[in-house]
Parts: sequence; C-alpha cells; structure tokens
Amino acid sequence: MGAATVALAGCSGPFSTLEPRGPVAGSIAQLWWGMLGGALVLLALVLALFALVMLAPRRAARVSGRNWILWGGLGLPALVLPPLVIWALIAGERILPHPGQNVAVVEVEAWQFGWTFRYPQYGDVETQNILHLPVGQPVDLHLSSRDVIHGFWIPQLGGKLDAVPGHVNVLRLQADETGVFAGQCAEFCGVAHLEMRFETHVHAPEDLARALGFAADSQPEEAQP
Repeated sequence: MGAATVALAGCSGPFSTLEPRGPVAGSIAQLWWGMLGGALVLLALVLALFALVMLAPRRAARVSGRNWILWGGLGLPALVLPPLVIWALIAGERILPHPGQNVAVVEVEAWQFGWTFRYPQYGDVETQNILHLPVGQPVDLHLSSRDVIHGFWIPQLGGKLDAVPGHVNVLRLQADETGVFAGQCAEFCGVAHLEMRFETHVHAPEDLARALGFAADSQPEEAQP
C-alpha cells in the first residue's frame, strides 16, 4: 500500500498533467489515459501468450516461428497502435493555434533566468514571472527567447513548447477556472534552471484589466485576426 502511494504521488499536485484545468490539457490527459489503456491491452495479450507457452508447451510448439512473428510481433500491436496514432493526430489538430481566428495574444520572452510577459491588447504592459489570463477564453502565447532554448510549460493548462532564440512559436491555451497555476521551464537552460518557475493567474475577464494595473473601466484593444 505504501509503495503504491509513493508511485502515485507524482500523479497529483500543481505539476500534474492528469489534473487538467483547460481543454488543451484535457485533450492531452485523455490521450495519455488512452495510451495507458492501449499499453495494458498489449500487456494482457503478451501475458496470455506467455501463459499459453508455459501451461501448454506442446500446443505452443506446434505454432511455427513465422506465425509467432506475424501474429505476435505484428498482429497484436496492429490492434492497438493504429487507433492510438489516429487519436493522437485528431487531438493534436484540435489544440493547434489555427490562423485566422480572433484570439488574444500574450508575448512571452524567456531569459536566463526568468520570464517576461507582454500584453499588446493592454498597451504592452509587462509582468515578470507572473502570467495573467482570462478564464474561459483561448489565448495565443507567442514564445521567444533572449538567449538559449527554454521550455514553456503549464502542466494543468497545456503541453510543452520551446522558446527559441530568433524564432516565435505559438502555443494556444485556455483555462476553464480561475485560480493560480504553476509553470516552469521544461528545458535545462543553465545553472539556475530550477529558478525558472512562474505562476499563471487566471481571472474573470472583467478583472483582468485591474490585475494588469488598468482602470476598471478601461477596455482592451480588439484582438487582430
């Protein structure tokens, strides 16, 4: 019981991908559970063949080596892997930031050792190591780096994406509830890599301007398509 508790401890907490708080993270978590289920199906099939060999060796000996390779090496994986690949392609397509959609933008710049977030819709206001997002609305994060490659990751809201010097990668995220979510650099980037953690504060849309230091009655600029 104690060993199981220790083994499952990594499946919860602020850096757990199995406690999604947004649609992107939810798709990733569902795919993970599907992959786990597929792996268990394959394990069960392999154990069944192992049991056949151990319990009925004469019957197993009547199966030719070619058939073992065809059905055991190709047939069993073919039952599980193609559906998982199709599922992964569909999930990946759903979470991509397709162009032409009217979505707010936050510019993210990584540097040794911290994060700068800029909000073009709010007059290029900047925050350091705290990302502010509206609840229930998709946001495109334009990721870049000032020096080396960094990995942007908010486990409960979405997958990882690298911030690369001289290039902009786009990551779309959405939070389905307000609160504070932990983020970190997922790419070793130097001696102070462990210091590259940040927080994501998710607000009600009407509270976002106030959180960024705007007057309560100020209105953001329209997002550009």
